[in-house]
Amino acid sequence: MVRQKLATTASSGPLLPYRAMRLTDFHYELPDDLIARYPAAERSASRLLCLDGESGALLDRRFSDLPQLLRAGDLLVLNDTRVVPARLFGRKASGGLIEVMIERVMDSRHASARVRASKSPRPGAELLLDGGARVLVTGRDDDLFLLEMSEGPGFPALMEASGHMPLPPYIRRADEAIDRERYQTVYAREPGAVAAPTAGLHFDEALLAAVERVGVSLARITLHVGAGTFAPVRVDDVTTHRMHSETLTVSAATCEQIAETRAGGGRVIAVGTTVVRALESAAATGTLEAYSGETDIFIYPGYRFRVIDGLLTNFHLPESTLLMLVSAFSGRDNILAAYRHAVAERYRFFSYGDAMFLHPPHPSAGR
Repeated sequence: MVRQKLATTASSGPLLPYRAMRLTDFHYELPDDLIARYPAAERSASRLLCLDGESGALLDRRFSDLPQLLRAGDLLVLNDTRVVPARLFGRKASGGLIEVMIERVMDSRHASARVRASKSPRPGAELLLDGGARVLVTGRDDDLFLLEMSEGPGFPALMEASGHMPLPPYIRRADEAIDRERYQTVYAREPGAVAAPTAGLHFDEALLAAVERVGVSLARITLHVGAGTFAPVRVDDVTTHRMHSETLTVSAATCEQIAETRAGGGRVIAVGTTVVRALESAAATGTLEAYSGETDIFIYPGYRFRVIDGLLTNFHLPESTLLMLVSAFSGRDNILAAYRHAVAERYRFFSYGDAMFLHPPHPSAGR
């Protein structure tokens, strides 16, 4: 039976004692020219910084070296969400230009979205979107607008015909033809994300095959990444931050693969923070089980991981919730030291940048 519930913040999950945390505890300096604004020529050609959470030791490798860093019996867990071209442009019926970022499609005629305009539209306002759609603003829920398409092909068809790939704001360029392929994992299946699970962008079909040849298995979850993943933390005491909600599915088959990996002595390695959030949400009761629903889980230092033994991840923004998550897994001091090393060695940062392979400070973490 698949559970359907809301997984909540780490404050209601398993916590270890930890001192008060301030936003500045997760700051680091990053030169602007290290932000990757285009992908590497080949997916698996990115660099890979390996961090041993026990010793703090760092090792500079290539992502294509990954099969050498894994062991027979390990399990890689992938997020198979597919990014949709969720950015739409148009104008208000009153004339002002707008940008609409679809956050979630409820059905072909109804969606929630973030709307950028010189002046926020009010409920009852009509939006005229490129592609010939007329959309009515029916309400607002915090920073999301509720939209109803009164005329046009429906939201999924409109996005496919007239939408743009929703590149992160720090890339600071318009999307291009290359982004339709490269801002998407090669194993993407389930449409619904408005941001890519970027750790998976480094895999190509050849590397996935090479991983399987060394005896590593693959499992999949689905977590549809929302635009809120880029929302800044606006509180000084990070424990009071509240996360946006995202939809996810962890199947019974994936739970069985994880159990079999455990029984055989293998490691469960998450490909990306979205996989971590999905698996930890599915284990919120203390036991990993099939899960389908929403999660707003917030993982920060002090969290006791129940499922994973390793994490492949990209570099994350200063003072971001994702930096807090990896700090929880491998230790804040270790992570910040690794980031200083990455800056000194001129690694490429963020969505189109290089990657890290993280191990926890204690071998029992996630067990």
